[in-house]
Amino acid sequence: MKTRSARVGALLAVAFVAATGAASAASLGPERPAPAGELLLKLKKLRTLGSVLYVAAHPDDENTAMIAAFAEGRVMRTAYLSVTRGDGGQNLIGSELGPALGLVRTHELLSARRIDGGEQMFTRAIDFGYSKTPEETFRVWGREEVLRDVVRAVRTFRPDVVIARFPETGDGGHGHHTASAILAREAFLAAGDPKRFPEQIEEGLAPWKPRRLFWNAWRRDGKPIENAIPFELGDYNPLLGRSYTETAAESRSQHKSQGFGSSERRGRLTNGLVLLEGEAVKADPFEGIDVTWARIRGGERVGALLSEAERAFDPRDPAAVLPKLIAAHSALRDLPNDPWVEVKRRELLEAIRSASGLWLEAMAASPSATPGSTFSLTVTALVRAGAPATLVGVEVPWGTGAGLPSGAELKLNEPVQGSTSVPVPADAEVTQPHWLKSLPGKGLYAVPQPRDAIRPDGAALRVRFAVAMGGERLDFEVPVLFRRTDPVKGEEIRPFVVEPPVTLELEEDVVVLPDDRPRSVKVTVRAAEAPTTRGGPPPLTPAIVAAATGEGTKDAAVAPAKIDGAVRLGLPRDWRVEPAVRSFSLAPGSAETFEFTVHPPDRPGVAKLTAEASTGGKSWSLARRRIEYPHLPPLTFFPRAEARAVHVDLARNASRIGYVSGPGDEVPGVLRQMGFAVTLLSADDLLRGDLARFDSVVLGIRAANTRAELKDAMPRLFSWVEAGGTLVLQYNTSFEQVTDQLGPFPLKLGRDRVTVEEAPVTLLAPEHPLLLRPNRIGPADFEGWVQERGLYFPATWDERYTPLLGMADPGEKETKGSLLVAKYGKGTYVYTGLSFFRQLPAGVPGAMRLFANLVSGGNGRD
Repeated sequence: MKTRSARVGALLAVAFVAATGAASAASLGPERPAPAGELLLKLKKLRTLGSVLYVAAHPDDENTAMIAAFAEGRVMRTAYLSVTRGDGGQNLIGSELGPALGLVRTHELLSARRIDGGEQMFTRAIDFGYSKTPEETFRVWGREEVLRDVVRAVRTFRPDVVIARFPETGDGGHGHHTASAILAREAFLAAGDPKRFPEQIEEGLAPWKPRRLFWNAWRRDGKPIENAIPFELGDYNPLLGRSYTETAAESRSQHKSQGFGSSERRGRLTNGLVLLEGEAVKADPFEGIDVTWARIRGGERVGALLSEAERAFDPRDPAAVLPKLIAAHSALRDLPNDPWVEVKRRELLEAIRSASGLWLEAMAASPSATPGSTFSLTVTALVRAGAPATLVGVEVPWGTGAGLPSGAELKLNEPVQGSTSVPVPADAEVTQPHWLKSLPGKGLYAVPQPRDAIRPDGAALRVRFAVAMGGERLDFEVPVLFRRTDPVKGEEIRPFVVEPPVTLELEEDVVVLPDDRPRSVKVTVRAAEAPTTRGGPPPLTPAIVAAATGEGTKDAAVAPAKIDGAVRLGLPRDWRVEPAVRSFSLAPGSAETFEFTVHPPDRPGVAKLTAEASTGGKSWSLARRRIEYPHLPPLTFFPRAEARAVHVDLARNASRIGYVSGPGDEVPGVLRQMGFAVTLLSADDLLRGDLARFDSVVLGIRAANTRAELKDAMPRLFSWVEAGGTLVLQYNTSFEQVTDQLGPFPLKLGRDRVTVEEAPVTLLAPEHPLLLRPNRIGPADFEGWVQERGLYFPATWDERYTPLLGMADPGEKETKGSLLVAKYGKGTYVYTGLSFFRQLPAGVPGAMRLFANLVSGGNGRD
């Protein structure tokens, strides 16, 4: 019987690996054996028991060159703790914002770590947009709660060295940046104290005090940093055929949603590390830290075996080191329960897989299945180097695994394959990122279990292969995937998912009722595809040896049953929906759209609108979202099928809008619901089209940063304004503008912003037509805004512009550049840094009323 300390040690060892182990699971396909140079690097890493935790605030904050230098150069176990998932940022490659963008940026980080050799962790903190101070940041997040997660990360990963990306002085600019540095120091000091967050100790984590805390020092003026020890990032690694700065450029370029593509850099690049806490250091961050197997009692024998393997390694015959690696794997059983043992066991399996050319895969015959259904699964095992092996068995998550190979000989380069039918339990959870399963708070995501707080994403269904080599049992876990062949792209692989039997798609995320008239709301009910239960994927070669057969390999051409049920819309009682319910009967994979009429209440108001389908005695209220970008694995998640219903007292004078879309711009769809006829303008429209057909032209967010044609089109737009048109420019950044001529009179963008969405707003010119017509704007119109007031306000402007609004974050001087207007000839020009790109898609009534005034040019009713 194990003692309590042994049980705690075992739990800790598992946690040490599991918290960051999802990075490899998120790859684009089955794990491939490493080529010889990378395998030699793995052998060197097996001999090194040192670890580094890098801490910053967001995806793309990390120094990828430093991560690569530690992971690939010093062969240390290296992880990046991103305090947030970046859900408050913007998106230059698509329309995903909020939680969907957080999912994209999570996997951009995982993609980056696959390149630079690091691992990835998070906390529950939500990126709520730009913050000016750490005090504001902690008010939203909850300082103690986020610290709890950072301490969990330290106790789980157990780093020898912690490195903070940003200083605690505020020089990092963003309040989240400064907060991450403060948290790094506080966690460094707290993680070793068993009295801090004692519930983690009860779970099985042990206190852990890292040896040193550094700041990855930098200065905006480029001058040397006092008391910094140099750390070289530009060294060349012949085993990889590139330097760590070259690796870093590829890694950093995975942050495509943020426009962080980077060019490769070659040659010296020295960073400084400033000691903040811990033992004194002269020249190296690991001075005096034992990173050999001697740090584990009895570990010298394992270390000796691994040293022999490295010395004997021949790139022409990597399999020759297998006996030493297998002996080391066996020797691990004689060591105490130390978290390093489990980490090195995992690394040994990776090295054995590469040295033997072992290929393991579990392929579903369908991309998805539903709770209560059955799908076909085909597994394949193949050894391509070294001595033959035995496939002891295969464990599937559900069912008996009948038909899967058991005790099969793995002859060299002869695949063994078997298929089975896997029953999905009726109560199986839908595949969902763990942090999106429950409704979040204002500053923190809710997670199913405390240990999930720091996990990246581990939703994949997994299969365990037991393989015997040299008399040693080796257990490998692989994700269940789906493979198809595209006639152009070739092989495409995506994760297998469990999905609801029906999903619901509301036509709009915000439903606008701009007057008292009822409006139609459409919801599409989509039945899930019937999972394939006929055989499995085609054999890999004609010579496949099936170790066993079972019912899962037999054809069962049974016509799938239809899915019957009812769909309804949910709204508060003062709203009315007709009809109350609609029935459906759908074949698998089919969809039908139903129309409901929504009657608004007597007074303006906002309500949550939900779509719900009942079938098979259960109710479902989930939509399906698929995200596909070339640099990421295909992502599927199931947000709640709901929208924001907005009954707003809205008048409009203009009716026809020409719209120049910016990146990820969702404003046009809301404008259409507000009653405007919106035409999206192409480059040809701007340069040669008939602008006289429009009452107003609107430039979307960052259009002047991303639409190159505006350099030549702006003079033409100003001439159109002079003739009587209304031109509205939404926010642009102050850098990388395609033209400096943003207005008919001089104005220069700055970096002023107001990040507190509740910040008071002053009407500087309350009787100005844009604040009176056709909607009278008052303080109530600035209630309920989300995330921020605005950003990148003009810093200076010609006196012919009139500033209309004043606002400031707490304790700061009022800024007046958020909304500027100028008469130009017969027309009206407007520049606004107000974040309409967030407010309109969020269904903020006052923002709709103000925007209607802007595009009306101040004309209309008083």
